[in-house]
Amino acid sequence: MLKDRSRTLGIAVFLTLSFLSALPLALMSQPGHAGDEAGPTVFAAASLKTALDAVAGDWQTKTGRKPVIAYAATPALAKHIEQGAEADIFISADQAWMDYVADRGLIVPKSRFDLLGNRLALIAPKDSEISIRAEPVFPLAELLGDGRLAIAGVDAVPAGKYGKAALESLGVWDTVKDKLAQSENVRGALRLVARGETPLGIVYASDAAADPTVKIVSLFPEHTHKPIVYPAARLRTAGSTDGEGFLAFLRSPEAAARLAQFGLAAVAKVQN
Repeated sequence: MLKDRSRTLGIAVFLTLSFLSALPLALMSQPGHAGDEAGPTVFAAASLKTALDAVAGDWQTKTGRKPVIAYAATPALAKHIEQGAEADIFISADQAWMDYVADRGLIVPKSRFDLLGNRLALIAPKDSEISIRAEPVFPLAELLGDGRLAIAGVDAVPAGKYGKAALESLGVWDTVKDKLAQSENVRGALRLVARGETPLGIVYASDAAADPTVKIVSLFPEHTHKPIVYPAARLRTAGSTDGEGFLAFLRSPEAAARLAQFGLAAVAKVQN
């Protein structure tokens, strides 16, 4: 356990000190069992935390190996990998940032596969009376009133880019672009709505499902943005022999069923 804790601390220190500002990093904190050892180091999109923690717990129970998972905004993780951060697996929230890492020769190309799919949702606090459908020219600005729309950074963070694309497609972007509360990652946008600091927000459906203090007002039509797909790959810096085993487990029927409990659809070919 001491080895596990030291490794987790090392990742946190690296991610914090090597970037311009500290990341809202959530490190896996599931309790281990006596004799459990540190497994692969995983860099994963912040939106996967609840679901991936559950899957990692299942794998730990089966193998006695505890994955060390660092969650943050996908762009930040990709940049840290580029800067030399050592990890075994990268799970991105979109194809573009996985391409970014791949183009720099930092992944094992044959290990890459599309793991999950998700939906984009307009959310509000649980007790909100707002009821609307995300459709062409819907009155989003009017619903916000003097409030703001919580959303992940629209220029770089996948959830924010998907959200901007959806709003543009529906013809409402120009009415709300000056009323945004942009966060570092999608979980930050979720927290703004959960705390009632913004009346509405755009997050993944799986994020909304993980927080009982918010509700989904409407799902955005899938044709309004690129498909939301999470690719996964093994990194060339991989030092743990467990990396391939954990990736294989992510493609198993057991993992697919667990992920489905959190509103995430497996898109990888399930391996029995």
